Amino acid sequence: MGGLALLAKDSGFTVTGSDRNIYPPMSTQLADSGIALTDGYDPAQLDPAPDCIVVGNALSRGNAAVEAMLTAGLDYTSGPEWLARNVLKDRWVLAVSGTHGKTSTASMLAWILDFAGFDPGFLIGGVPVNFGVSARLGSGEYFVIEADEYDSAFFDKRSKFIHYRPRTLIINNLEYDHADIFPDLTAIENQFHHLVRCVPGAGAIIRGGGDAIDRVLARGVWTPVHTLTQHTVANEPSGSSDACSWRVLSTRADQLEIRSPEGEIAHLTWSLLGEHNAWNATAAITAATHVGVPFGKAVAALSEFAGIKRRLELLGTPGGVAVYDDFAHHPTAIEATLAGLRDADTGGQLVAIIEPRSNTMRMGQHREQLAPSAQAADHVLWYQPEGLSWDLSGAIESHAGQRVCSSVAQIIETTAELVAPGDRVVVMSNGGFEGLHGQLIARLEAELHH
Repeated sequence: MGGLALLAKDSGFTVTGSDRNIYPPMSTQLADSGIALTDGYDPAQLDPAPDCIVVGNALSRGNAAVEAMLTAGLDYTSGPEWLARNVLKDRWVLAVSGTHGKTSTASMLAWILDFAGFDPGFLIGGVPVNFGVSARLGSGEYFVIEADEYDSAFFDKRSKFIHYRPRTLIINNLEYDHADIFPDLTAIENQFHHLVRCVPGAGAIIRGGGDAIDRVLARGVWTPVHTLTQHTVANEPSGSSDACSWRVLSTRADQLEIRSPEGEIAHLTWSLLGEHNAWNATAAITAATHVGVPFGKAVAALSEFAGIKRRLELLGTPGGVAVYDDFAHHPTAIEATLAGLRDADTGGQLVAIIEPRSNTMRMGQHREQLAPSAQAADHVLWYQPEGLSWDLSGAIESHAGQRVCSSVAQIIETTAELVAPGDRVVVMSNGGFEGLHGQLIARLEAELHH
């Protein structure tokens, strides 16, 4: 919603908002833009009555402000619907969907288009370092959007992305998530099927692998499909690939080798880690070429891609310990993040600090996958906050090097005892984690400089 507020202000609207527990980098962006933000949801905020109220999907019936809005008969809409009517209706929309990698892929794609001189608009669930903001209108024809399958609002249970009507669609991957919204993977697949129905025949669908995506497309597809294929040997004859296949030929810590369907091979040196980012990059390149960016220029753009805040973002090296911040909040994402760090092994210990904060995690839907997903780390500290309805200890008890902490203070104390110069610590959470990041850096700076 914060990014949408930025777009509304740039479109000439006067924008105010209310939220609870907002944290950087979005809180910083809103403050810098001059958008007034009120903490909490007081009906008094609706006096005088706004011309239009954009209701976030976190609000539901029973919320005092929502009830006051309905009683007064005020004009309201969902964020995705407002966006579709006021920003997207005259743009070529490039939508990035999937369970994992949406923010990274959308950021890469927006940067490629910008590098190529297209001046795209974008709305992304993170802050690409190259832009410094999560949203902008742009003056060009194209608009890149992170297309979330979460529902639109309490009065519109369709997935957000149904409103976007993309001409170029990326489906990176598809797994079960958002257990507070969807009862099972089949329900999510239904929403993706509806999304595929919206892509015109003159558009493009760029897909990763997996049975779930296979099932979605088997129900009907009316658009050319470009497939991202698994690794092949580098000397495979160029004519042996599928006509719509894009292949990652090889990955190293900072090197990628990608082949287009036409057999053109490009080599990319960049700063990102992990095989998952190789697939994100390939998806972004494929989408960019679909709207006219030359293959070589797209690859050149990514050599200057500086990453995204909170996606394996290096926060500092207090006392010689590298501290990273990452948004991972699903077992698959945790595994990919740690694998990327392990592949770029510097010789020291790798310590993971993980907060199971997402609704799906808090419901215990992935409890059996949590400990295995973190096994690439030498030590794992899981946070068991008050109110978590299930016991983390039972899920990790058989895994060496993993333990549960009941407070941020305990995590910081334990980490300080574990690490030494040359080690790496990655903090994984999709929230503010009670300010742990700054506290940890301060403690390590003080501890290891003595």
